[in-house]
Amino acid sequence: MEKLYTAIVTAKGGRDGHIKSSDGVIDLELKAPKAMGGQDGYANPELLFAGAWGACYLGALGSVGKRDGVDVSGATVDVHIGFNQEGPTSYALSAELHVHVPGIAVAQAQKLADAAHKGCPYSKATRGNIEVKVIAE
Repeated sequence: MEKLYTAIVTAKGGRDGHIKSSDGVIDLELKAPKAMGGQDGYANPELLFAGAWGACYLGALGSVGKRDGVDVSGATVDVHIGFNQEGPTSYALSAELHVHVPGIAVAQAQKLADAAHKGCPYSKATRGNIEVKVIAE
């Protein structure tokens, strides 16, 4: 495996903290969401993970569409990241990827969505580690 790029982000303070990338592109204050005792209106780890996974996933979907001769340029994915309590002090993530590919049947979109999920690096990283559902709509 050949490394093509390394992202470096420094985090301080946990969920009520700050993150900053080494190149300065990301410089965000973090707060736990209101549902978890924090404040709405701030970035949190689940929002950032959902956005990163969604962007990466659409790249994989684009590759699958190109391979299969299907235009997926108008596709969108809504990534739902759940923060779930397993026990008194243990937590786990869950995810749902809601995929919409305009202009094709849902069954065909599901096949493309599943193929993209097999190839997406974020999907590979989570495979077997968290519950994930891929749903074409």
